[in-house]
Amino acid sequence: MSAPAPSPLAIVEAEPLPRQEEVLTDAALAFVAELHRRFTPRRDELLARRAERRAEIARTCTLDFLPETAGIREDDSWRVAPAPPALDDRRVEITGPTDRKMTINALNSGAKVWLADFEDASAPTWQNVVLGQLNLIDAYERRIDFTDDRSGKTYALKPAAELATVVMRPRGWHLEERHLTFDGRPVPGALVDFGLYFFHNAKRLLDLGKGPYFYLPKTESHLEARLWNDVFVFAQDYAGIPQGTVRATVLIETITAAYEMEEILYELRDHASGLNAGRWDYLFSIVKNFRDGGAKFVLPDRNAVTMTAPFMRAYTELLVRTCHKRGAHAVGGMAAFIPSRKDAEVNKVAFEKVKADKDREAADGFDGSWVAHPDLVPIAMASFDAVLGDKPNQKDRLREDVSVTAGDLIAIDSLAAKPTYDGLVNAVQVGIRYIEAWLRGLGAVAIFNLMEDAATAEISRSQIWQWINAGVVFDNGERATPDLAREVAARELAAIRAELGDDAFAAGRWQEAHDLLLKVALDEDYEDFLTLPAYEQLVG
Repeated sequence: MSAPAPSPLAIVEAEPLPRQEEVLTDAALAFVAELHRRFTPRRDELLARRAERRAEIARTCTLDFLPETAGIREDDSWRVAPAPPALDDRRVEITGPTDRKMTINALNSGAKVWLADFEDASAPTWQNVVLGQLNLIDAYERRIDFTDDRSGKTYALKPAAELATVVMRPRGWHLEERHLTFDGRPVPGALVDFGLYFFHNAKRLLDLGKGPYFYLPKTESHLEARLWNDVFVFAQDYAGIPQGTVRATVLIETITAAYEMEEILYELRDHASGLNAGRWDYLFSIVKNFRDGGAKFVLPDRNAVTMTAPFMRAYTELLVRTCHKRGAHAVGGMAAFIPSRKDAEVNKVAFEKVKADKDREAADGFDGSWVAHPDLVPIAMASFDAVLGDKPNQKDRLREDVSVTAGDLIAIDSLAAKPTYDGLVNAVQVGIRYIEAWLRGLGAVAIFNLMEDAATAEISRSQIWQWINAGVVFDNGERATPDLAREVAARELAAIRAELGDDAFAAGRWQEAHDLLLKVALDEDYEDFLTLPAYEQLVG
C-alpha cells in the first residue's frame, strides 16, 4: 500500500507539540481538507443567511414556526433512528474540556455520558486543539494514566464498563482554525475538530462497542443541521463504516433553533440522538436577535432568569414534547455549581438547589441532565433514578399536554424581575475574570463557586450592552450608561489587583480582558460572538 499523499493543508504559526504527528497525520489532514473543500462553501452561505435572518428579526421583532416546513411538523409518521445501546441511558452527563486530568476524571465520574468539549469549555489554542484529540485517543487506547507533578496524585481509568460514553462537541460553524489553512484560508474549526476526531476514532470506537457521537453547538436552523447530516454521510462513506454509525445531539441554544426543533431532528433523523436545553447561550441568543426590540425584550439579571420563567418553561416543555414525539432523547440543562472545600453551608444550599432543579427536569420528562462537577453526579443521578427506576429513559412520556405558541417562546416581559445594579456589577466581574482566563487558554473556569464557560461571558457582555442601549434605570436609581460600565469595570480591575498583588496581576492578562469586555459591551455595533475578537488575542 502506498503512503498517503501529502495533505494540501498547511500548518501555520504553530509551535511543534509533543506527539502531534500522531494526530496531524497526512491521512487525517487529507480527510479534513476534503471536508473543507466539500462543505465550507455551504457553511459560508449559511453564515450569510444568519445575518439576513437577524436583519429580518430586527425589522419585525418577532419569530414564528416556519410555514414552509409545516408538512414535516404535521407528519406524525417519522421518527429518528433508535438510540444505540451506549446512548440509550443518558440520565446524567458531565461536561468539561479534554485536558488529561479532566479526561480521566470525567470518564471515571459515574456519569453515563461525558461531553468532551472542544467548544465553550475550551479556549482554542493550538495546544488545546491538538493535545485534546491526543488525550481522547490515549483514553480509548487506555494509555492515559499519569501523575500530577504538583500534587503527586496518580490518575488512572476505571474498568471499561464503568466509564462514561463520550459525546464530543466540536466548535460552532462561525469559528475558524487559523493554524490550518487551505490556499491561505483558515479551515472552519468545526471541520477540524470533527474531522480529526472522526478520522482517528470512528473505527476504534466501534471496536469498543460504541461509536463517534457528537454534540452540535450554536445551530441556528434546520439547514445548518442538514449540512451536518451531509458531513456525516460523507464521513461514514469515506471511512467505510455503516450509515447511521454517527449520532448527534443538537444543542437548542439559539432562539431561532427553538422554532425549528422538529425540522432539525428531521434533517438528522438517521443520525439524531436528541436535543439539549442550554440556558446561557439561549439567553445570549435572545438578546442578540431581539436587541432592537425595546423594553419588552430586556432581560433581568442572568441569575433571575431561572428555568421556571414562563418563556423558559415554554422552551423546555416544547423540547421534551418534540423529542419524545420523534423518539429522541431530551437532555436538560447545566448544574454549574462547584462544591466548596471550605464552606459546608454554601454546599448545603447549593446542593438543595441542584436537587430541586434536577427533580423538576426529571418530573417534566427529560431523559437526563448536565452537571459540571463529579460531586454533583450522585445528586442528579438520584433525581433521575427516582423517576426512571430501571428504565433507561422516559421517551414513552409524550407530553401531549404541552401546547406552546410562537409568542410563548419570546414572552420575555412575562418576568416580573428587573435588571439591578448588583446584576451589572456581577456581569462585569464575571466577564473580566472569565475573559482573562480564556486569553490564557482556559475555557472552563471556576468563578464564585460556579463553573463558567464562554456562554457565561456572552450573556454577561450582552446584558451590559442591552441594558445600556435600552436606557435601563437600576434599582438604585442609576441609569445604565457606558460611563457607569467603565466605572464598575475600573473598580473591579483595581479590586483584582489588590486581591492578587502587583506581580501576579502583571503576570495575568487582566488589562486586556477588561478592555475586551468593554469593547464588546459598549461598541455601537454589536459583535456576533465575543470569541471572534478574543481569538485574535489568544496566544498559541
